[in-house]
Amino acid sequence: MTTRLSRRTMLRGLGTGIALPLLDAMGSTAVAAPSRKAAVPVRMAFLYVPNGIHMPDWTPTDTGSAYKLPPTLEPLADLRGDFSILTGLGQRCANSNGDGPGDHARAMASFLSGVQARKTEGLDIECGTTVDQIAASAIGRRTRFPSLEIGADRGKSSGTCDSGYSCVYSSTISWRTESQPLPKENDPKVIFERLFENGRPGESAQARAKRDRFSRSILDFALEDARRLERSLGASDRRKLDEYLSAIREVEQRIERSNRANAAGVAKVKKPDGIPQDYEQHLRLLADLLVLAFQTDSTRIATFVFANEGSGRSYPSVEVPEGHHDLSHHGNDPAKQAKLGKINRFHTRQLAYFLGRLKSAREADSNLLDRSMILYGGCIGDGNRHDHNHLPILLAGRAGGTLSPGRHQRYEAKTPLNNLFSSLLDRIGAQPDALPETTGRLEGI
Repeated sequence: MTTRLSRRTMLRGLGTGIALPLLDAMGSTAVAAPSRKAAVPVRMAFLYVPNGIHMPDWTPTDTGSAYKLPPTLEPLADLRGDFSILTGLGQRCANSNGDGPGDHARAMASFLSGVQARKTEGLDIECGTTVDQIAASAIGRRTRFPSLEIGADRGKSSGTCDSGYSCVYSSTISWRTESQPLPKENDPKVIFERLFENGRPGESAQARAKRDRFSRSILDFALEDARRLERSLGASDRRKLDEYLSAIREVEQRIERSNRANAAGVAKVKKPDGIPQDYEQHLRLLADLLVLAFQTDSTRIATFVFANEGSGRSYPSVEVPEGHHDLSHHGNDPAKQAKLGKINRFHTRQLAYFLGRLKSAREADSNLLDRSMILYGGCIGDGNRHDHNHLPILLAGRAGGTLSPGRHQRYEAKTPLNNLFSSLLDRIGAQPDALPETTGRLEGI
């Protein structure tokens, strides 16, 4: 006979608290009943890529479910039934609207808010509450963290980064209020410790110091509690628990390997602990941590920025030594467009990895991807023209059965992106009234 568990059950040991995934013993076997369906959590994540996309290689020619995958979307071939491409959406407030240049800063700041960023180099910044924070205000109290903000690049709180705009605009995607940007975390080690070191005040630091000293995993501290729990679980839950704990240990070991590589002096400039030197490894480690955060119901709302807006990062791993931003202003040069396409495909490979990890994470009779809404894209379409009216938008997941992915949907040009956000907020029970620039709900998703 198995023991009935609370959804908030954690493994404990020397200041470590490890949240558990949804197990059958938590009552998840009854999700078919209407009363249980309401309790199934739906997750929401917004993934951002900067500098625009080479739209001819992104946009399918045909609409409907039988469309041919264009080159940039080919890495997602195995997942084509799990996402839709939404063409024709725009974010009007990313345009200049009389404010002159500064499209990259406005793009990041306006993407999730639909509010025109105040043009300033000083501290008097002003934008608008973003859709993720509207969602967090509605359902964030149900989880340890109302929302999670992560990204591969650090945020910036001061300085000028784009034609008279503060750097905070081009490096921050999430805003709690019109004057309170939420900085993202780029160090996987810090994120890991936030998720899995949840002891009493002072104990997490003690456990961390002891583990660093003896090179011990957090799982070592909780092993006795895990063994006790396993004895009370059924076979299916024991398998889920083993797979979950193995995933935690694998992520922890990858972070530790990054620490050792940084400490070995591969580069003379010391990098922060836990940040891999390889960009792809960094993105995938962040993706795995976000999967674990959703799997443990530590949060249901997240933003994940692949790179800050206006990023000049080069991509030698795909034979692109030039900077991304410079290539985005390709001037219709076929050679530059081809290199931009390589960068775009690199990013969609990372998206495919993330979606695949969500899909492989079982939860009761479904998986995390089916119980999520994952939006991927950016607030610039053609980077050469700084186009904010025809954006690259991909929506993945089924939101617990309320989304129907697997097709290319074309809308009237300049349809407000916030119409889509309003539709997503409806699906988690949040009121979208705070979103400006809406003309209704987006149909056909």
